[in-house]
Amino acid sequence: MEIPSFDEVARFHGHRCPGLALGYRAAEAGLAELSVSRPADEELVCIVENDACGVDAVQYAAGCTLGKGNLIYRDYGKHAYTFLDRRTGKAVRVSQRPEFSSGRIDPRASELRAKVNAGTATSEEQREYRSRSDQVIAAILSMPAAEIFTIRSVSEKPPEEARIFSSVPCARCGELVSESRARICKGKVVCIPCSEEYTRGW
Repeated sequence: MEIPSFDEVARFHGHRCPGLALGYRAAEAGLAELSVSRPADEELVCIVENDACGVDAVQYAAGCTLGKGNLIYRDYGKHAYTFLDRRTGKAVRVSQRPEFSSGRIDPRASELRAKVNAGTATSEEQREYRSRSDQVIAAILSMPAAEIFTIRSVSEKPPEEARIFSSVPCARCGELVSESRARICKGKVVCIPCSEEYTRGW
């Protein structure tokens, strides 16, 4: 089983960070557990439960993307990833262990990250943070996956393969909208934003 290197993933994402390394290791663990390689198309599906940096690693390393329809996003705020092999029906859930955190690897790096993100870090602290962050990333990339994640087989029904729908013009704004997302408003076909003139504030 071979996946793109972490450096390739970092170029895709735009920077190196511990969160990206965690997503990379999750993808690596999921593919290894299912004994599959990075798919050419939609053979593998991943359900992600967060929208953090690690999801970019899953997209690039595991070949699961929104555009292909084999990346499913569930907004649960959990560092958990479920990988499903359409060919075998097998599925595995890779979730971050409660006792693991990058902050425990190097508490000083977490302290500096807060200052860097707040814009209050000195130049020296910024350099120190980058150095420490690289060490945290190296630790995540080298430690056993079982120390980072709980990895277990699960029963999960794969979603249907991606479908291509026709587009229709919105009667209000004129923009094209997939017919699967169109709404009927006062007898006319409209897009979701144009249909939301009535709301109860939810």
